Amino acid sequence: MIDTILAPIRQTLDHHVQARVLPDGSGVDDQGAAKIVNPFDEIALEAALRLKEQGVAARVVAAVIGPAETEKALRTALAMGADAAALVEVEELPEPPRVAQALAALARREGAELVIMGKQAIDDDLGVTAQMLAARLGWPQAMFAAELRVEDGVAHVLCEADAGTRTLKAPLPCVVAADLRLAEPRFVSLANVMKAKRKPIERLSAAEVGLEVAEAHTPLLKVEATRRRRAGEMLADVDALIATLRQRGLWPEGQG
Repeated sequence: MIDTILAPIRQTLDHHVQARVLPDGSGVDDQGAAKIVNPFDEIALEAALRLKEQGVAARVVAAVIGPAETEKALRTALAMGADAAALVEVEELPEPPRVAQALAALARREGAELVIMGKQAIDDDLGVTAQMLAARLGWPQAMFAAELRVEDGVAHVLCEADAGTRTLKAPLPCVVAADLRLAEPRFVSLANVMKAKRKPIERLSAAEVGLEVAEAHTPLLKVEATRRRRAGEMLADVDALIATLRQRGLWPEGQG
């Protein structure tokens, strides 16, 4: 049996809400904006909890690296069924190499034999932290996981690939990055939400996990709001469509 599964999560802006770009284009105004657990991380946490319920793992530890307000994401994880939660408090989220550095320290600290996390965050879409974490730990990795089964100390992972899917066998300990099909997150009852508010959260400083808070190597140049789509038009037939495209210069010259 796996003693501990580490499930790193991240708090992101709610994808149902339109993000507000700062007037000078220097970033996004997230003050007062609705925030949620990154959907891919929520899927990964669900997969970890199912392994525990199957008797494959003894406990699941959720972890967040971020400012104090990200405690909300950990409360959600505890309400879902995580056994413990750890918050590494930093003023701003570090870049992926530093996040991987801190998560590697947490994995060793918790004695984790399996790390399950989302393949990417929906705000920056970088999708590189899981790979960097595996490299830091020197563990096998299985990215874009759609199915996961653990037997006899080996993780059997069905992974999404450009040409379809492929099945990998990764001996434990290993790192698995969840894709959309891995699991459907459970509904969290109000009773569990209330219980989670009373559960303890371990708070750690950056220094306690060896996190080096350094200046960002990837400068943010500009943020622009998504352009609004034009309303669609209903046309009578194909001839009307071609005429409209020609009128707008969207039909190739010489095309019949």
